[in-house]
Parts: sequence; structure tokens; C-alpha cells
Amino acid sequence: MLLESLFTDPVYVARFVVIIILSISLHELGHGAAALYQGDDTPRITGHMTMNPVIHMGWHSLIMLCLVGMAWGQMPVQPRNFRDGSAGRIMVSAAGPMTNFVIAIVSIIAVNLIVAQPGSFLSPNFFYMAAHINLGLGVFNLIPIPPLDGFTVFSEFFPSFKCIKDHPGSSAIFVILFVTGGFKGIWMLSDLVLGALT
Repeated sequence: MLLESLFTDPVYVARFVVIIILSISLHELGHGAAALYQGDDTPRITGHMTMNPVIHMGWHSLIMLCLVGMAWGQMPVQPRNFRDGSAGRIMVSAAGPMTNFVIAIVSIIAVNLIVAQPGSFLSPNFFYMAAHINLGLGVFNLIPIPPLDGFTVFSEFFPSFKCIKDHPGSSAIFVILFVTGGFKGIWMLSDLVLGALT
């Protein structure tokens, strides 16, 4: 549990929590900005166009993050308001993961350019961790299983799969992959990319 690491490596925990909060908040703002571009004012009306992590993640997610290192966010949108229909839904869904990839790219540049004092909070290690996490989050969210963004994108290209979203067993696939470590390959891929670029 992340809470246990607080006593053995508090700097790591602090960096991890800050990066996750910023990454999820910016991910959701990516969705919101794309929705606004598509003509849907729901993100602004509901007060979600903010960097306040409590708005995006809620207290339950923040508490889970601090305890076990897991978190999630949400951005309310109304797809029926999108001016481009299916293309709009793809754009808004993909905007979140794309935001994570942008954060990763900026962080990789920072790792290669910034020389900080060893042990300082904003050291190259901080940006390396930010790049690693955001590469992983971007790929993870593009997996085509509900409730991830990738499923929305996939189902717009293949509408016959949309019924899976409401199937009782759809969430079971996600849980099984998580419990069995099926997502570990994502972090291995992230390591490979960072190894090549840093």
C-alpha cells in the first residue's frame, strides 16, 4: 500500500501523489476542452473547467490514491451536444489520453534539459516519474474495454460493440485484468520508451 511507503520513502510518495493528481486533473480538462470545442458547455456549466482536483476526482478517489495508489476522475459531457456527432465523441474521448501523452513529452524534454540539485523535489527524477506515469496512463486509457476512453473510440468505429458497455460482465473484464496483473505490459512499454528517449 502507498501509505506504508510514506514511512520508508516519503519523497517518492509525495512526488507520486502530486503527479497523479495533476495528471488526472489535466486529463479531465483535456476532455472538457474538447467538449467545449465541440459545442458542449456542460463542463463549464457544472464547474469542471478548473484545476481543483476535488472537482475532478472527488474525495473518495483522493483518499484511495493516498491509501493504495489508485485514483480516477470524471468530466461531465453531453455527447448529444457535439456538433460533429461520432467524430466529436472520438475527439472528446481521445483528448484525455492525448493530454497524458503531451505531459509525458514535456516531462521527457525536462529530464533531458533540466539539471537540478540532487534530492530536490523538482529533480530530473520527478519529471522521469511524470513521464513514466503519463505514458502509462495514456496507453491504459486507450485500451478498448469499458469504462476506458479507448472503448468509446473503438465503439464509434465499430458501433456493434456499443452494447458491451451496458453488459453486466463488462466491468468484470477490467477487474480481472487488474487483479491478474494484465496491465503490467503497459508499464514495461513505458520503460522501453523512456529508456530510448532519456
